[in-house]
Amino acid sequence: MDDKYLSALVLDHVVFDCIEFQRKGFQNNAEAKFNLQIKAGRNENSNDYKVTLILDGEKTKEYTLKISVSGYFHIEEDKMAASVREDNLINNNAVAILMPYLRSELSLLTAQPETDCVVMPVFNVNAMLSDEK
Repeated sequence: MDDKYLSALVLDHVVFDCIEFQRKGFQNNAEAKFNLQIKAGRNENSNDYKVTLILDGEKTKEYTLKISVSGYFHIEEDKMAASVREDNLINNNAVAILMPYLRSELSLLTAQPETDCVVMPVFNVNAMLSDEK
């Protein structure tokens, strides 16, 4: 592949920090509710970043769940276009890279007997993050 298509943002590692599912009761018609948190930080002495997505979910009287996935990234400054801001790479692109891992784990975790499998819809991460500002 031509180097001009390579991203300055490089994913080094993906890990699940936490996967919890607590059964509260049997399958019911309650609506499952979810809350997504995004945390990002930079190692002060390098271009290394850690981005974590934390999804908390609850279906009343059926279950609670928590999934935390972290991506460890670095930025190759020599590949970064002058028009690209470092915080955009981390806040938008890193979150978009991690989202399929979170989406997949949520479906796997909820695909159990007496539970409706939850398939998180695909959504525009950039729009979501800009709405939060």
